[in-house]
Amino acid sequence: MIPVETQVLIVGAGPTGLALAAALQRAGVDHLLVEVLQTAQTTSRAGVVHAHTLEMLQAIGVTDALEAHGTPVSHFVVRDHDQALLDLSFDDLPSPYRHLLMIPQSSTEALIETRLQALGGSVHRGVSVLGAVADANGATVRVRSATGEQMIHPRYVVGADGMHSIVREAAGIGFKGAAYGESFVLADVRMDWPLGAKEVSLLFSPEGLVVIAPLPDGSYRVVATLDDAPKKPGIDDIQAILSARGPAQGVRVTDILWASLFRVHHRLADTYRKGPFLLMGDAAHVHSPAGGQGMNTGIVDAIVLGGALTRVVRDGAPDTVLDDYARTRRPAAQEVLALAGRLTRVATVHSVPLRKLRNLILRALDRAPGFKRGLAMGFSGLGRARYSVLPQA
Repeated sequence: MIPVETQVLIVGAGPTGLALAAALQRAGVDHLLVEVLQTAQTTSRAGVVHAHTLEMLQAIGVTDALEAHGTPVSHFVVRDHDQALLDLSFDDLPSPYRHLLMIPQSSTEALIETRLQALGGSVHRGVSVLGAVADANGATVRVRSATGEQMIHPRYVVGADGMHSIVREAAGIGFKGAAYGESFVLADVRMDWPLGAKEVSLLFSPEGLVVIAPLPDGSYRVVATLDDAPKKPGIDDIQAILSARGPAQGVRVTDILWASLFRVHHRLADTYRKGPFLLMGDAAHVHSPAGGQGMNTGIVDAIVLGGALTRVVRDGAPDTVLDDYARTRRPAAQEVLALAGRLTRVATVHSVPLRKLRNLILRALDRAPGFKRGLAMGFSGLGRARYSVLPQA
C-alpha cells in the first residue's frame, strides 16, 4: 500500500530520483519514490559519469561501486576522420577521479537503487501520477497503481519525471527551447574499432558528428546525428555511419546489442521551484548528448536538492533554502546547454572552407594548455562545482 502522507514525494526513479531518495534516506528524511514503469530499464542513453558527479555521489556512498563496475578512460579526442585535432587529457584534474568513467546508465541506476535499498529505502513501481495541485499543507497528488486511484498528500513534490514532466506541468513552470534539426541515433555495438578502447572519440564529418565510447563489457556506445534516420537502426545503418565518418580503414560492426532513434531538445525550465513543486534532471533541463552532461547534471541536482530538503524538513530551516537550490543549480544547466550547443555546432560544420578553418583552430588550441585545462574542467563538471554548494545559513 502506498502511504497517503509523506514529507517529500519524488516522481520518477531514474538516476536523479534514485539519487535524491538515497540522499534523503541516508539523512532520515521521510519520502516516497514512485515510478510509472513496473521494472527498471535495461537500456539507456547516458554512458559516462564525470569526475565531479563521482565526488558528489560520495554523499550517498555509491561512488566506489560505480568505480568498480565502470571503465576509466582518461582521454577525449576530437578527430576529423583519422586526424586527431584535439587530445583532451583528464590526468591532471584536481580530483581523486582523473578520468571519464564509462558505465551504462542502466548500471548506474541499478547501483544507486541497490544503495538505496541497503539504506532501507525502496521504489514504488507501477505508480502513475495523474495530476497535482498545491494546497495549504503542500500538495495533493492523484496517483494510479495496481490497487486503483488514491490521493497522496506530500509537503513537497519533486519532478524527476523527464522532459514531459507532469510535475512541471502541474506547477505551471515554463520550459523554453526547441528541438535540434537532426535526429540522433544511439546504439551499443560490438565491432572492430581501430582506435581501440583507450579514448572517447568525437568524430567530425560533413555528414554529422559521431561519438564512440568504450563500455565495460567490451562493446562501444555510438551516438550520431542523422538527418534522415531509420526508426530502428540496424547493423548496416551503424556500419554506414562509421564507414563514412570514422577512420578510413578497419571499422567493422559485428553485432548490435540495442539501438534507438530519438530527437534531442535544448530546453531549460524558467525556475526549478514553484511553491511545493521542485524540478531536477530532465524535468528541468535537456540538451544535446555531446559531452555526456545530461545525466551528470541531473545527479548533481539531486544531491544538492537532497541537502536543501534535509535542512528544511529535518532541521527546520526556512523554506527559502529551496529557493537557494533553484538559484544555485539553474546556472549550471545554462552553462551545460551552452557547452553542448557549441560542441554540436562545431562538429556539424558542412562548408569545406569552414571545416579547414575549424581544424586549423583546433590544432592550434591543442597546443594551448590553458584552454585544454579549462575544457577538461568543463567536461568533468569540476568547472561548475561552485553551482553545487548551497549558501550557508
